[in-house]
Order: sequence, then structure tokens, then C-alpha cells
Amino acid sequence: MDVPHYDWIAHHAMVTPGAPAQEDLHSKRRFTYLEMHRRIDAWAAWLQQEAGVRPGDRVATLCHNSTDANEMMFAAQRAGAIHLPLNWRLAVPELEFILNDATPTVLVYSEEFAPQVAELRGRCVLPHVVSKRDGEDSGYERAIAAGLTLAAPPRPGLDDVWVLMYTSGTTGRPKGAQITYRAQLFNAIHATMTTELTRRSRGLTYLPQFHVGGICLYAMPCFHIGASVAVMRQFDPQWCLDLIGTPASGITHLFGVPTNFLFMSQLPSFAEARFEHLVSVGIGGAASALSLLKLYADKGVLFQQGWGMTETCTIGTLLSKERALDKIGSSGQQVLHADLKIVDPSGVEVPTGQVGELLIKGPTVTPGYWNRPEANATSLADGWLRTGDAAYVDDEGFYYIVDRWKDMFISGGENVYPAEVEDAIFRMPGIAEVAVIGVADEKWGEVGRAFVVLKAGSGIDADDILEHCARHLARFKIPKSIRFLPELPHNATGKVTKHALPRE
Repeated sequence: MDVPHYDWIAHHAMVTPGAPAQEDLHSKRRFTYLEMHRRIDAWAAWLQQEAGVRPGDRVATLCHNSTDANEMMFAAQRAGAIHLPLNWRLAVPELEFILNDATPTVLVYSEEFAPQVAELRGRCVLPHVVSKRDGEDSGYERAIAAGLTLAAPPRPGLDDVWVLMYTSGTTGRPKGAQITYRAQLFNAIHATMTTELTRRSRGLTYLPQFHVGGICLYAMPCFHIGASVAVMRQFDPQWCLDLIGTPASGITHLFGVPTNFLFMSQLPSFAEARFEHLVSVGIGGAASALSLLKLYADKGVLFQQGWGMTETCTIGTLLSKERALDKIGSSGQQVLHADLKIVDPSGVEVPTGQVGELLIKGPTVTPGYWNRPEANATSLADGWLRTGDAAYVDDEGFYYIVDRWKDMFISGGENVYPAEVEDAIFRMPGIAEVAVIGVADEKWGEVGRAFVVLKAGSGIDADDILEHCARHLARFKIPKSIRFLPELPHNATGKVTKHALPRE
């Protein structure tokens, strides 16, 4: 068996062909590593021979989560192409911008997105468009069934780009972060070292596969070591809790954003859920309320809180389970193959314990953004990536992410980090969710505004919240206004989209 260069799936198909590789929880399909390998090979051959895909071409996908998406990512590798997963929550004009920026040769779409694709075909140059139906008859399944043989597969190097992942674009046009083979490899190494992954592990994917978390936490590390992956079509709090709260599911590893775990904790069945079989539960992507971390700790879940971003192929720091309680709230220590530093606005490193902007350097850091020389010039310098995160490190090397640097606001000359205020408010009984932003103020420059979602039956009013804040926060951190909403706006991963909150 000829194993393609750096091809994880082909390797496991040779060494452990009958081992379970992945399961699609929506379509109920299951694949061994040998079956996955053969499907990947057939699709890669079709890309090469029927679509004319050449090394460096982009192959885009517009699909809900499925095992097919993992196949297509590895098939892009075998064809020498770049995998381009599209955010299906975007409007057609937003997708149009990305497609015209990345110019893919092939677009694969789930049939529920057929109306958007029909419109995009009139706006973009799309040489090949292929339908997909989660195992049912479709262009994708017919291409695989054709049984073409890959001729002279390219052999990409570790510095070649594997995935082009467009950021959310909450502050402007989205940018395509280039993720290399080296980045994927070292992220897999970091995850294996810090989360006790083995070939017997079973990871759960529910973050969207157009997001770095849906690919790299922990699907790609599972595939690297030869473990299995269960793929959930979309995050559903009850379905997810039923899976991870039942030992029979076999799930050992998962990662989510705080909102995922918050929503599960609010379900009636949370009280009876059992988690002792879980080996590693990661949390990150946004600041976590300490009360949420403690709630799960009381159920035996020692969250491995971590920090990372699309541009770092996820893991930059991770908290060990051994220190999960005494360092609760920390994002952990830096991973082995990374350098981190915290600097002031002039770029000078700050003393231990002082807040500054976090910078990272290492093999998982993106080489740059697609077609964005200006962004590369401002974000990358001598291999160091400016993350935009406000953080500090303690004398043991544990990092604490205070907030997004851009979310910080200055009130009367004092720095206010919304995450700290949110955590204080969230500790009140009856609070379901909260988000704090800075708004313009004639006297103080900026002041805080809190947007609050109450639990059903809660009688909390604005005065209650302000009185609570006065007991727990410095005066300048107390929000000057409270607004109640039925729900907060979220993006596809569950993060609160603060730019959508009203500032007037």
C-alpha cells in the first residue's frame, strides 16, 4: 500500500484498517479507517481528473457538520488543494466576498443550501459545483462511486497551506487565515500531550466545521493518533448532554465555548448527568464565568481551560486537570512548541502580573492572511502574532486572559475589562446570560452598558443588578445602564457577538 506523504488517514488504513475512524450522528453512518481512506482517495481522484484541481487550488464546502467534511479536508491534501470551509450562517453577499477573494475551483454544498448556491453562481466564477446529501444519492456520492484512481498524488510539504479559514469578520471584511500542515501537526502533538488522547479515545465534534474549533478540537488530533470521532450536525444542548452525560456513548474528549456548557447546565437533566467517563473537557473561545467552572467542578468535570485562535490553529495554552481547581480561571501554561510574551502598546514586555497584549510565536502560527499584505504587516512581525487579547501571566507561568484588547474601554482614565463585570453579574441567581460593552459618555468618555438575559421566573430588576455590582466591583467598573433582552446575539460557535448589541 502506497502511503501518501504525511497522510494520517492512509497511515492508519495501513496499520489499523478495521479501527473505527468516524461516525456521523445525523446520518448514522460509520467508517473504519480503511473505508475512510478509500472514500478520500476516490474523491481526491475525481478532483484531480474530472475537476482539474491542481496543487494550490481551493476546494470550498458549504455544508452542515458531517463526516463528509472530514473526508473532503483530507482529500484536499491528497489532491494538493487547499480546503476552504464556508460559514453557512453568512448571507449571500458575505459568501460572495469570500468566494471572489479565494476563487475556488470546486464548491461542494449540502442541498439545504441550494438556494444560496444558485444565487452565488450568478455572482461568482464557480467552475465546478457539486451537491452532497449525507450519504444519499448526490454528485459527491456519485463521484466517490466512480472509483477513480489517484494518479501521481502531490506530496505537500509541512509549510504548505492545508486549510484556508476565514475569520468571523466582526470588525470588518473577513480575512482568510492560512493554516499549514505544520500547524495541524503541532496542534495535534499539543493536544495529545495535554489531554491524554490515545487510539482508544473517542472525540465529539459539535462546533461548526467551518470554525477552527470544529476541525482542530479535537477531530484532527484524534485522526492524527488513530482515535475515533463522532460528528454532530449542529450543537443541540439536550442531545449533547445526553451523549456526554452517559458513559455508554463512549465519548472521552470534547471541547466547547462557555455558552455550550452554560446551555447544557440549564437543562433539567443536567442534575442526573454523569461525567466520570470523560477524560478531557476543554473550554475556551471566550471568557468563562468562574461560577460556571465551579458548577461543573462540583459535578466532577475539571475543565481544561485553554486559549487559542484561528491564526494559531487553536491551542496556545491549556490548563492541566491537576491544576484545574487551584488555578481556576486561568487558561493554563503555554504549550511546548510555542513562545508567548505580553507587551504594552509600544511593544515592550510588561512585568509579571501586569496586563498587556498577548503575542505568540511558533509552528502553529499562521504564515499570514490570504491576499492581505496590509493585515499581515500589522498583525505579524518577526514571526510574532499580535493576538488582540489582553492577558497577564503569574509567577508560575499560568496565563489569564482578561478580555479582548478591543473590548476593553476606558472610563474616567481607568481600564475596564467587560469580562470581569460580566462574571460579577453572572454570579447573581436568576441570571441566564450577560454581556457588557462600553458606550460613549460626555463626562467619563466611556461607561459600561450591561445586556442581561434572565432565567424564567426571575424577578431581578436593574436596581438589583446595580446594587450587586456595587458590592463586588470598583465604582468605575459598575455599568451605568442595564438593558434586558430575551436573548443575546451569538455566532455559529456560540460566542456572543457584541458588535450586534446597540450602542445608542
